[in-house]
Amino acid sequence: MSDDMPLTLAVNWLDNRFQSVAEGLAERLGLPLLADLPDGASLLLELDDDGLALRSTEDGAPGAVRVDFVNGAMAHRRQFGGGAGQMVARAVGIRGSIRPTVLDATAGLGRDGFVMASLGCEVTLLERQPVIAALLEDGLQRARAAGGEVAEIATRMHLVHCDAIAAMGDWQLEVPQVIHLDPMFPHRDKSALVKKEMRLFRPLAGDDDDAPELLAAALQLASHRVVVKRPRKAPAIAGQRPSAEMAGQSSRYDIYGKKKLE
Repeated sequence: MSDDMPLTLAVNWLDNRFQSVAEGLAERLGLPLLADLPDGASLLLELDDDGLALRSTEDGAPGAVRVDFVNGAMAHRRQFGGGAGQMVARAVGIRGSIRPTVLDATAGLGRDGFVMASLGCEVTLLERQPVIAALLEDGLQRARAAGGEVAEIATRMHLVHCDAIAAMGDWQLEVPQVIHLDPMFPHRDKSALVKKEMRLFRPLAGDDDDAPELLAAALQLASHRVVVKRPRKAPAIAGQRPSAEMAGQSSRYDIYGKKKLE
């Protein structure tokens, strides 16, 4: 989005079959319908045959963003991404027969959560931004409906729309062994996919200025470790220093160990 464009978000549908679902979604999220806005909207949460997507109406805007665990990049990563050798898997402690329970407290589009679930972890996903949570919920529903391996993986992913800091401070469920954090950070990655998502999401979610509070809450809750995904050259989150680092080409994991996973 251009910096001087006022953000207007509306719900739309591309076929009358989706009208009632779109109306229900708009009511649940407290958003207007595009049909009710004479001047249009700068962002559309749109329903079509492929599910729910977020797209910008700005001239020259990138394509829509949706959560798709069945096809495309996530299907390729599931089949050829490197399995337990992936950095996120090593960071959370997946090795041998060890499959920790994971709380992904900044779920976003669920990609890292899907990788962990595909390797056998039970993953609870927390997402506080309601539009992003709706996109992720839609993707999970379609994955479960697809059947086969993808549906099995999706059954290990449990989404909760909530503020992660508040939820972790009053946690009522089984204590997670590992908490995964990926707070919003000003990305400088030049890939089209990252730029597209950041352009669409940053006006909605902003930066995670409360990342130190998020880390502190995670350190209080996790029984074994907290792992924080950061751009490779970004500073660590303010507060407790990590006990280890794991760096890749463009990103890094700061690892805060509490207890050995075994």
